[in-house]
Amino acid sequence: MHFFPFLAVFLLTLRLNRNIKFTDLRLKWRWPLYGMMALSVGLFVLCDDHFEDSVSSIIAAAYLLGVIEYLKRQDDFKSFMVLLNAHLPLIAAVLLSGIAELIVPKFYDNNGSFFVSAEMAAFVWIFIRVSTSKKQQQEIRRINERKDELEELVAARTAEITQQRNELQETVKELKATQAQLIQQEKLASLGELTAGIAHEIQNPLNFVNNFSEVSVELLEEMEAEIAKGDMEEANAIAADIKQNLEKIRHHGKRADGIVKGMLQHSRASSNVKEPTNLNTIADEYFRLAYHGLRAKDKSFNAELVSNFDESLPMVNMVSQDVGRVLLNMFTNAFYAVHQKQKTIGGDFRPKVEVSTKVLPSNNVEIIVRDNGTGIPDAIKDKIMQPFFTTKPAGEGTGLGLSLSYDIIVKAHKGTININSKEGEGSEFIITLPLG
Repeated sequence: MHFFPFLAVFLLTLRLNRNIKFTDLRLKWRWPLYGMMALSVGLFVLCDDHFEDSVSSIIAAAYLLGVIEYLKRQDDFKSFMVLLNAHLPLIAAVLLSGIAELIVPKFYDNNGSFFVSAEMAAFVWIFIRVSTSKKQQQEIRRINERKDELEELVAARTAEITQQRNELQETVKELKATQAQLIQQEKLASLGELTAGIAHEIQNPLNFVNNFSEVSVELLEEMEAEIAKGDMEEANAIAADIKQNLEKIRHHGKRADGIVKGMLQHSRASSNVKEPTNLNTIADEYFRLAYHGLRAKDKSFNAELVSNFDESLPMVNMVSQDVGRVLLNMFTNAFYAVHQKQKTIGGDFRPKVEVSTKVLPSNNVEIIVRDNGTGIPDAIKDKIMQPFFTTKPAGEGTGLGLSLSYDIIVKAHKGTININSKEGEGSEFIITLPLG
């Protein structure tokens, strides 16, 4: 049955021509495909007239195999691979039939109907396979179209997310800039609280400098007189007194210089460099500055200041400027609380603020700031460390003090801040800092 392979080539080339009709492959493959189609007709006529069926079947199978293998090697027909491979069973059936008829004719004569049925089944298989492949290709096409749609959606969504990310990054930059401005405003606000206290504190050493300078001038005049008399013993005694006065002048001058430097440091941005620092000295200085700062606003305000400093306290590795800012905030809040309670209760109330330091067995130091002021209501205890939360009237607080204190102690210094408070009775802030 050499008819089926030649018919298969004819139908295959016809189908390929129809499929590439409206593509760029039309000009390249139209005539080669027509040539294969014409050759299949010519070979069929030649085999039918000049060769026996067995030889014709082998020639037909070989021709179909040659066409299939040739087309499979062309990149232009990669998409038709299912159609081309569908012809392989027909090639095998016809080739086997021709070889059987040629080599074992008796066997072929006895089983000829089987070989014919096999060739017909293989020929029908081509149409079945092509039909199913069409559905698969349509499904693949739909999947690809859906894939393209999804890729477009993903690309659009990615572009949208990228734009949102860029906008968020710009917003974060603006927020960071705003945060830096607010922190600086808080520093300036606390500096304002210090101004009056600093004026009071710096006046004392300046008074000492002036007084000892005047006394020293008088002593110099006396010394000149004694030298003129020739009493060198008295002149030397007066010189020793002048030397003592100059030492006191230098001491109080350094004290004034230290106050000014502390004020300048407080207003500047933090260096974030941790250095061994005497915590007692910083706590004592800011304790008095905060008190005199409030007294400058209200001369009638008085409070009992209690300090219990551990004299054995070692140097603490910390950013002194930042920790000083925290202590100032704590002291200012404590004096504000007792002042508010005094204005409410009246003269019977005795304001009291305490500060104490000590070394803990856990290789930490502890600073406790305690007052007998208004206390903190239970409803807001969890909020007081939040940025911008304040119980003070508008214009009297930024709401950043305790929030920045938390950042400095807990985040920057790996310490802790704990609060014990009872409304109407007072508050206690406990700060711990690692020694190392």
